[in-house]
Amino acid sequence: MTDGLRATGRLGWRDVALTVLLLAAAAHALAQLSSPIAGVPAGTGPGVHSPNSPFAPLVERADVLPWSLLSDVKVSVVKKRVLPTFPAAVLALDGKTQRVQGFMMPLSPGQKQTHFLLTSVPLTCAFCTPGGPESMIEVKTRTPVKYSLEPVLVEGTLAVLSDDSTGLYYRMLDGQQTK
Repeated sequence: MTDGLRATGRLGWRDVALTVLLLAAAAHALAQLSSPIAGVPAGTGPGVHSPNSPFAPLVERADVLPWSLLSDVKVSVVKKRVLPTFPAAVLALDGKTQRVQGFMMPLSPGQKQTHFLLTSVPLTCAFCTPGGPESMIEVKTRTPVKYSLEPVLVEGTLAVLSDDSTGLYYRMLDGQQTK
């Protein structure tokens, strides 16, 4: 603590404020390390839609690729690297045109985005990813897509990434927003 504690033997208001801030930071860090799904490590899984979210969860659509299929990934450790193992149904999607709906997570400032992450659940924290890499698709579009807090639908060529240097499992190239 500060010199005030050493001099008087009592905590001053600055000491109390500093202690409260440190405890709050520690609690937040521990919350980020724990997963809301029992038995699933933080940063993995399809993402959890918070019941406190002001945004409605995605409505299942027959005309888009379901996140339940994309998140059906196993991981294994190979030479100190965590690598995905995809089921045959996911591997069959590689290099094919797909439609996916999700929530935009911009990678740069601005109202229009040509490079963003599409996630299965909305963001609840500006500094946290909403799930693991199986719950995100890196999207690169031909034309800018207006940023929205509501779900967007994009179509493009899906790449299934078995060993990407960024740790992502999916990338959509040549994308465009559709309805």
